[in-house]
Amino acid sequence: MERKDVESLFARVGTLRALVVGDLMLDEYLWGKAERISPEAPVQVVDVTREELRIGGAGNVANNLVSLGCQVAVASVVGGDEDGTVLLHAFSGKGIAVEGIFEDPQRTTSRKTRVLAANQQIVRIDRESRERIAAEYEAKIVDFLRQRRGEFDVILISDYLKGVLTPALLEAITAMAREWGIPVVIDPKGNDYAKYRGATILTPNRKEAEAASGIAIRDEESLRRAGARLLEVADLTALLITRSEEGMSLFLRSGEVVHIPTFAREVFDVTGAGDTVLAVLGLALAGRAGFAEAARLANAAAGVAVGKVGTSTVSPAEIIGSLGFQHGDSDAKIKNLDVLAGIIAGEQSRGRTVVFTNGCFDLLHVGHVKYLQKAKSFGDILVLGLNSDASVRRLKGDKRPLIGEDERAHILAALDCIDYVVLFDEDTPLRLIETLRPAVLVKGGDYTPEGVVGKNVVESYGGRVELVEFVDGRSTTNIVEKILKSYS
Repeated sequence: MERKDVESLFARVGTLRALVVGDLMLDEYLWGKAERISPEAPVQVVDVTREELRIGGAGNVANNLVSLGCQVAVASVVGGDEDGTVLLHAFSGKGIAVEGIFEDPQRTTSRKTRVLAANQQIVRIDRESRERIAAEYEAKIVDFLRQRRGEFDVILISDYLKGVLTPALLEAITAMAREWGIPVVIDPKGNDYAKYRGATILTPNRKEAEAASGIAIRDEESLRRAGARLLEVADLTALLITRSEEGMSLFLRSGEVVHIPTFAREVFDVTGAGDTVLAVLGLALAGRAGFAEAARLANAAAGVAVGKVGTSTVSPAEIIGSLGFQHGDSDAKIKNLDVLAGIIAGEQSRGRTVVFTNGCFDLLHVGHVKYLQKAKSFGDILVLGLNSDASVRRLKGDKRPLIGEDERAHILAALDCIDYVVLFDEDTPLRLIETLRPAVLVKGGDYTPEGVVGKNVVESYGGRVELVEFVDGRSTTNIVEKILKSYS
């Protein structure tokens, strides 16, 4: 998934609605120093210096989604106790809808207490209920879902085997999701994946995949057999096995397998990384990304998450920054129109002069460079509208372009004089001009002012058109003719 497409996904994430279903818990962190041994037993004494409560379990998936800008609702069961009240207040404070969370006085809300010294866990203490929720609470969650048909773009299920996700509830959820035509993304637990039948995709780690498939994963052949078995057992569209430092492996029903290498990161804590993978994968699928694109995005997010201590969230900026580090600086200049429109509006509000020009720029040459440098001199920011491959073919014939749109975009983005590159499929850049509203519209000297597309639009709000002469004898056509003459 290219950086510009990731930016577009996050630009519209506020319109996406996700439902998280699963086991909720509080993660308590006691931070301190361990500098002595207890005289009572051979154990460390931790002097607590700081305490912190975070939303954990399925709640951390919801928390990740909120940090990414998504609209979120949660369905679950908590105990009728103080910790349950704390969770409900925490969700409400983050704008997460809690109408689907039901209180059962007979249950204990899960709380996991971690004691840490020097950024290392010393011990973990669990207090929770693990038995299955009663049938009446299954029915309440199902009724909640039925009343909200059409309200969600994706359902994310986070199973910690604490009793909320009963087989009957899972079956009802996947059946409704299929009826509504939305994906169900599940972080599974346990050895019986048949209970997840009909889900869109599962995200087990290697150890979980081994236990559920009964196949020890030692090499690529055993990995493929384990993936194929789990796809069949759970009747999935796809399966994503996370493999720690070895990255991720995506298995598709078609038989295709995609291996995604991990990002090189210093790992501080893997706690909650699976929640981050689930959240970002589900969000990307809700935004209509393909499975491979969604998995690569989740992989990048996981690389950010493991660099933090404790159950943490990641932001769009962190994910985009991670992708930018992987692909190079030129990616940062290439934008889709929906993202670029917001950037340019902000620059214009600060009084900066925006210049726009467009063209095919096939086989970049010195004439192009001098033209673009002159265009930049008319203002503060130069935006280049670049004809897509399809657009070039319609304008110049089936033998063009000589260089594909992605390569042309990256070559142009490497020029200092260009601030942003945006591709367009239409024959003219009129839609770009109407959206961006540049102060200066630049075209080549072979045009007359009356022949410049967008002239009337720009002049209607006080902008102007500038014509720039090209360097004589410098053109893509001349270069092609010279090559043919030299090598024919």
